[in-house]
Amino acid sequence: MLSFAPLSFARGRRRFADLSEREILALAISAEEDDGRIYDGYAERLEQDYPATATIFREMAREEDGHRRALIAEHERRFGPTIPLIRREHVADYVSRQPIWLIENLGIERIRAEAERMEKDAARFYEVAAQRSEDAGTRRLLGDLAAAERAHEHKAEELVAENLGGDARQEEDRTARRQMILTLVQPGLAGLMDGSVSTLAPIFATAFATRDPHTTLLVGLAAAVGAGISMGFTEAAHDDGKLSGRGSPIKRGLASGIMTAVGGLGHALPYLIPDFWTATSIAFAVVFLELWAIVWIQNRFMETPVLRATVQVVVGGALVLAAGAAIGGG
Repeated sequence: MLSFAPLSFARGRRRFADLSEREILALAISAEEDDGRIYDGYAERLEQDYPATATIFREMAREEDGHRRALIAEHERRFGPTIPLIRREHVADYVSRQPIWLIENLGIERIRAEAERMEKDAARFYEVAAQRSEDAGTRRLLGDLAAAERAHEHKAEELVAENLGGDARQEEDRTARRQMILTLVQPGLAGLMDGSVSTLAPIFATAFATRDPHTTLLVGLAAAVGAGISMGFTEAAHDDGKLSGRGSPIKRGLASGIMTAVGGLGHALPYLIPDFWTATSIAFAVVFLELWAIVWIQNRFMETPVLRATVQVVVGGALVLAAGAAIGGG
């Protein structure tokens, strides 16, 4: 929607209220051109994995092209064939569009939500623009376009029903879930497992060797942060995702690195407590919760049987913890 924010006095920009009717038509033409290109870009991005949704966006791009042609015809009728160059970024209080490369990396549901927002923004623009026009023909056209944009939400629903029947929608949802698992869940789970298990030995060895919460905390922080950086860079560098289809290496690296650090910090931060046995008891409880959380994630997203996940994670983690405590205590 139009946002009459304090930015309206931004240097080098015009206020929407100061635009002439010719400039408003020119702005609408360029906006329809941009939106049509955005929808075509979404369609191209989604073609391989979500062909039915790609068809929807192509149809929406054709709708925007029809609006553009109608606006150009109206501009020629009133002002001639030369259209002033004015775009969204030239108007301080006009709606903005998110960069396509930002939205397209956020998943299919985020793309669909952005398209819905675009239609609502366009409808609001045409409603306000129609109020500004003193020409009956222009006012009627802008009002019709506002109604068309408002109806696009229902049009999108019709296109979804037509192109995303039960099987197609289910297949696209499965594809989206698989992509989320490959890009975020799998590297995040690997990081959480590494951070939770691999840091147990050095942290608890230090704890029982020194009986000093402060020293244990420093070792724990170093182990968690160092492991997070190492896992993050390793995940991002070893696979660019193009052949494996695992998605953005940056996303995977961040998921792996952050979750690795979280896994290690979980049982290091209790040593902020100055009393050794209190801190150690809480750290044991945190380890218990961490390991069972990993079991749940494996079962929920990776479909690993609970018994197998328990043996792999809980039993393995307990052995590592015991080894660290034994080494430190010895």
